[in-house]
Amino acid sequence: MNTITEGAPVRAALGDHRMRAVVVHGPGDVRVDERARPVPGAGEVLLAMEWGGICGSDIAYWKKGASGTAALAHPLVLGHEVAGRVAALGAGVTGLHEGQPVTVHPAQLVGDGVLPDRIAGRTNLYPRVRYFGSAAFEPHTDGGFSEYRTVAAPQIRPLPDGVGTEQGALAEPLAVALHAVGRVPDLRGRTVLVNGCGPIGSLVVAAARHRGAGGVVAADLSSSSLAVARAMGADETRDLSGGAALPQDVDVVFEASGAPAALGPVLRATARGGTLVQVGNLPGTAAPAVLGDLVTREITWIGSYRFVEEIDDALRALRDGLDVTPLITHRFPLERAEEALTVAADPGSGSSKVMLRLTDT
Repeated sequence: MNTITEGAPVRAALGDHRMRAVVVHGPGDVRVDERARPVPGAGEVLLAMEWGGICGSDIAYWKKGASGTAALAHPLVLGHEVAGRVAALGAGVTGLHEGQPVTVHPAQLVGDGVLPDRIAGRTNLYPRVRYFGSAAFEPHTDGGFSEYRTVAAPQIRPLPDGVGTEQGALAEPLAVALHAVGRVPDLRGRTVLVNGCGPIGSLVVAAARHRGAGGVVAADLSSSSLAVARAMGADETRDLSGGAALPQDVDVVFEASGAPAALGPVLRATARGGTLVQVGNLPGTAAPAVLGDLVTREITWIGSYRFVEEIDDALRALRDGLDVTPLITHRFPLERAEEALTVAADPGSGSSKVMLRLTDT
């Protein structure tokens, strides 16, 4: 992962050509704006974007004007799950060629990138990271929901043969799932519960299966989400909205809902001495939760945040046949971005991963 120096001037987009981009201007205000097509500088690659996947942070910026503690100070191009093709190379860039299908590692460290020895190499825990489609810094870091985007060459990841750009756009969320699964040293032959089967939870199902889990149980309040989890490899599903209970004494549990109310039942489902991996983002404010079993059952509760270089593992998994297409429930052209966000945000829409086609060709 490359680093940048905070405060470096932002290069203005050059050239006479125009492009379209999905830009959030404030709460409830997303537009398809026309902008100048960027020109790659030294060490940069110009991508002709093809596909983007809508994530919860994109929805949060659109609905609330903020995602977590990052609030909009000015308009922001959304999107960090993206893939496209190389359109042009800036000076000094080698090893890539025009027309090559690629995806993007959306994280760029700000500063020297040095970490304490106790977390050496865990760049996802570095305190200052610019991420595609994020308002965490001023100026904000535009995302990739646009027809073109310049990207620092070290962030480019070529797609393996046989992996298209629609699949490639899902390498980023698959990397999140693989990182979560990798927080447990060895899943081979072990029984796994995944609570919460939105896109990340369903990808955790697939990642656990890919890493050799002996059996995967998926639980959710939505029957459509459970159908996706089954298609992604779950052996058994539990529809909690219909009165089903979580299984008991599960060796390894992945909590992917991010709902504080789920923590009590999920801890109770975890076997004594078992492991609970927290994948779903919990609120940054106080929320009631029943945590007693954490102590009396001696459960190991582990956090999981984004990923390091597991995007490379994700691409290898896609190359080797891990199928993410069951996750995709809706596709929209770029000009219908607001409709796509509406569907992705609606629990009653039956959506899982909503994709944006970022080009007309």
